[in-house]
Order: sequence, then structure tokens, then C-alpha cells
Amino acid sequence: MSMSEKIVVIGSNSFSGASFIDFALNNNAEVTGLSRSEEYDPVFLPYRWGDLSKLNRFRFQQMDLNKDLDEIIKLINDFRPDYVINFASQSMVAESWLNPEHWMMTNVVSTIRFHDRLRKCDFLKKYVHISTPEVYGSCNGLIQEHTYYNPSTPYAVSRAACDMSLMTFFKNYNFPVVFTRAANVYGPGQQLYRIIPRTILFFLTGNKLQLHGGGHSVRSFIHINDVADGTLKAAREGNPGDIYHFSTPQNISIRSVVELTAKIMNVEFSKFVEVADERPGKDSAYLLDSTKAKTGLGWKDRISLEQGINDTIKWLKDNLEIIKKCSFDYIHKP
Repeated sequence: MSMSEKIVVIGSNSFSGASFIDFALNNNAEVTGLSRSEEYDPVFLPYRWGDLSKLNRFRFQQMDLNKDLDEIIKLINDFRPDYVINFASQSMVAESWLNPEHWMMTNVVSTIRFHDRLRKCDFLKKYVHISTPEVYGSCNGLIQEHTYYNPSTPYAVSRAACDMSLMTFFKNYNFPVVFTRAANVYGPGQQLYRIIPRTILFFLTGNKLQLHGGGHSVRSFIHINDVADGTLKAAREGNPGDIYHFSTPQNISIRSVVELTAKIMNVEFSKFVEVADERPGKDSAYLLDSTKAKTGLGWKDRISLEQGINDTIKWLKDNLEIIKKCSFDYIHKP
């Protein structure tokens, strides 16, 4: 990547956004990160780890898609990025039942307002919209990119609505949008309420982990560095209007992930885990076919689940004193 490539990342405080920024900076990009919150503690921001000279090519701006659209568009017009990558959304599935209008406001109304302004930025080479497999609902077999939407939660409905709106912008305005959907991401720096860091943290601190529905839901878990690689490839090589899936071929139940983590950490599963009720609208299975990303973008997943869990254990152990003072649970902000 040459120094001339410039990227705006919206949702830079998110796990996926912060990890992508780290990957892009390590590939010599110049990056501006936008988030509605102040920058998090560096322990949750991978771009603030390692060689910090890369931060000379990064700046952060606190801006909210719901409230600061004019300022965001001015920043983009001034910076003139090659790519805008949007990770920002209200993202929790179960919690979306409690205040569905918050999910619709951020993920549909504010985001579509943003797209309607962004489409007029004629310098933009590509807009990468980070979507979600949740739009497909529960499916049998491998999900391909043309699978019909069948959302089963307010969160999934909000994301599907935005994706459909973007497709009309592509068809009507030739807006250079590329969509990505990844399997369950994980890795160092992830929010503590997600299943892999939560499991490790509970094992390290002696807390009992609740396994919803016995953990029978089947997922594919993919290391965040593999997804960051795919996201950059989608920005550079992706065809406007196309969707790209990032997933591993390994499918595994949530229970088996927890059991594997217990085995790696030499912890007795039955002592630290209890079964809890299933959450409403939780999809029992979705497994993504990532053939198109492999053939069209030259992408492939490289990091095994065992290696990735070990990476995440090391991060949590190295930062345990700071992390223990953080909330282990999701805190909703409208």
C-alpha cells in the first residue's frame, strides 16, 4: 500500500473497527477514525499496541452519525479518502428487543442519511459497508451471498433494511458500495461480553459462566486479523454492488468452544459452567460460504481457532488487572 491511500473508519472504537485500523496502519495507510464515544482504554484498541510510530498516520475524531452528520461529511470532503469503511451500528442482538427504535434510528435512519450525503463525494473509490450474517436468519447448509434475507430480530431487520437501501443507491447512482459479512469474530481486544473473552475471563476470575440454551447454537469463529485482511482486500479489489463473506470452514457449537477453551486453560468445564435459558430470536445456525472472497479477492483464513484462543488468553492475562476493573456486561447507549 502506498502512502497515498487514505481511509476513513467509522465506528473506530468497535472491536472490528479498531482491529482494522491497526491492520491498515501496519500496511502504511493514513487513517482517520470516527466514533461517537471518546477513545477507549488502549487495552481495547489494537492500533495502540506495539510500535506506536504508526500513530503518526492516524487521527481520531469524536463524532456521532446520529448527531454530527454535517461535521462528518465536512471531514470526509477535507480529507478526501480513497475508502470509507463503516463499522458503526447498534450491534447487540438480544438487547435489540428492549429498545428496537434505537436500533432503527442508528442502523437505518441515520445511516441512510449518511449514505445520501456520501454518494455525492465523487473522489471516493469504494465504500465498504460492514454488514452481518444475522440478516439471513436461521439457515440450513452453507449460506451464499444471494441467499434471501430472513431476519429474526429487530437488530437483523435494521441491518437488512440498510443493506437493501444501499443496493438501491448502487443501482440508481452507481454508488461504489461493497458489502462484507463475517462469521463470529474474536481475538485480542474484544468486548468482554462476547463469548470467547467472557469465557476466558470467567475462568481466570473463578466466576460461573452461563451457557444460554446449553450452547447448542452452531457458529464459525474467525480471528479478527483474518477479517481485517479481507476488509482491506474488499476495499481495494471488491466489485461495487458485491457481497463478500469471511468465514472459516470449521463449524462448532458454542458449547464446544467453551469446552475447548477449558481444555486449553486446564479448567474443569462442569465446575465453571451452568446452562441458562435460550435468548429470544437467537438463530440456531448460520454458516457462511466464503468461496467468492477466496476466488475474487485472493483472501483466505489463516489463524486456527486454537491459536486464536491462545492469543486471546495471552491478551487477557497480560492486562488482567486493568480488565478486571471493567464491566463484563454490555451497557446500552441509545
